[in-house]
Amino acid sequence: MSPIENLIQRLSPNGVAFKELGEIAELVRGNGMPKTDFTESGIGAIHYGQIYTYYGTWTTKTISFVSPETARKLAKVDPGDVIITNTSENVEDVGKAVAWLGDEQIVTGGHATVLKHDQDPKFIAYWLQSPGFQIQKRRHATGTKVIDVSAKNLAKIKIPVPPVEVQREIVRVLDAFSALEAELEAELEARRRQYAYYRDKLLTFEETSV
Repeated sequence: MSPIENLIQRLSPNGVAFKELGEIAELVRGNGMPKTDFTESGIGAIHYGQIYTYYGTWTTKTISFVSPETARKLAKVDPGDVIITNTSENVEDVGKAVAWLGDEQIVTGGHATVLKHDQDPKFIAYWLQSPGFQIQKRRHATGTKVIDVSAKNLAKIKIPVPPVEVQREIVRVLDAFSALEAELEAELEARRRQYAYYRDKLLTFEETSV
């Protein structure tokens, strides 16, 4: 039996409960915030499109900002909140999430929903990558060219809710594997560059006359 299984058996002897997201979190739908609102500094902001292209499972910094005046009109994201995308061009990507672990309140805009909860934020963000979530979101997805899973439907999705101590242990293990994966990818990229260098060097010759 693994350490996590032992922990579950000790802290949750009757098994892990499943609850709807709407039971464990307040879901706040974002609005507005086109990229033209971005400024060089100000209040941190995460655009839904950046969750697809830039952010991983969690972040402590934003790459975009809006003015304090603009921020007042947008959905607020407090430390520990999770931002979920509501819209995508395909069903595989819709519902991608990022946990905000920075120290200050930031904002988000349309096509995104903020989960405000008292669970481990990384646990929720990791679970939103799992097959269990992928299967459920497909049942609630609507649209053809543009796929949408509304905040109302997200609230119906059932998530396992083990004790927070168990959540943190799961996160610790997944973080370790994520760090290892990043290290291996960096090593692989270095080897690719090395290969390209020697390939070009060894296969380049000066033409000489016979």
